[in-house]
Amino acid sequence: MMKKEKHEGKVNIPVTILLILGCLTIFFPLYMAVIIAFKQPSEMTNDIMGALAFPKTWSLDNFAEAMRVTDFWNSLGNSLLLTVATVAVSIALHGIAGYAIGRSMAKSKVYNFIYLYIVSGMFVPFAILMMPLVKQTAQLGIANRFGVVVLYVVFYMPMNLLLYAGYLKNIPLALEEAARVDGASTWKTYWSIIFPVMKPMHATVAVLTAMSTWNDVMTPLVIMSGTGKNTLPLAQLNFQTQFGTNYNLAFASYLLALLPILLFYLICQKQIINGVVNGAVK
Repeated sequence: MMKKEKHEGKVNIPVTILLILGCLTIFFPLYMAVIIAFKQPSEMTNDIMGALAFPKTWSLDNFAEAMRVTDFWNSLGNSLLLTVATVAVSIALHGIAGYAIGRSMAKSKVYNFIYLYIVSGMFVPFAILMMPLVKQTAQLGIANRFGVVVLYVVFYMPMNLLLYAGYLKNIPLALEEAARVDGASTWKTYWSIIFPVMKPMHATVAVLTAMSTWNDVMTPLVIMSGTGKNTLPLAQLNFQTQFGTNYNLAFASYLLALLPILLFYLICQKQIINGVVNGAVK
């Protein structure tokens, strides 16, 4: 027992070093983003020590100017609208699809094929679909925010279906059988029993979908071009010109855009790990 306790008290040096390096890898870019966001353009220098130094004066002028250049509140509203709509529809539709396919895979090979067919969509690059989608959305008259939400729901279905179907394997069939004995229909069983039980996976899907939607540039750029409805990532392209990039305003805008999605992640974090681990079970 003494040897075991002594062994457990030892520090695993290689793991500790890897953890420190991992923390530095995450902390350093965040540190640079904050420092540059508060610096004035005159303080920017090619000297490494000067680049790492704190600003001479901590001012919010860059944040105010970034909000003006990006029309922050309007762009934020468009990003929130797209993200909230995509997350809500994805949880509703992908959850039902995951339940229908996941519970039927053991009964029929047809559902196995449907499952593999949909999941294979994760391996299709957006670049291949981009031009046909631009033409199709224009012809259907949905080259707007509604069309972007529809595309997001389709794009994220393979991953979300994979997660939901995997998580369902951890939910015993006895719950549904008991509900059927009580006279509940399949529809009522799903919404009354299965949907609440999948709360950890809903949180996981919500965060993954929200992050992908919030940070996406290409889909709104090619679909909503010319509508005047910019999302935050689109508005932030204003900081990049053919002559250079205004890093001070750009990083200030990036930090402003980071806050909503970071807050959403912190709210859902308790459910995420459990949902990802259980959803990965084959």
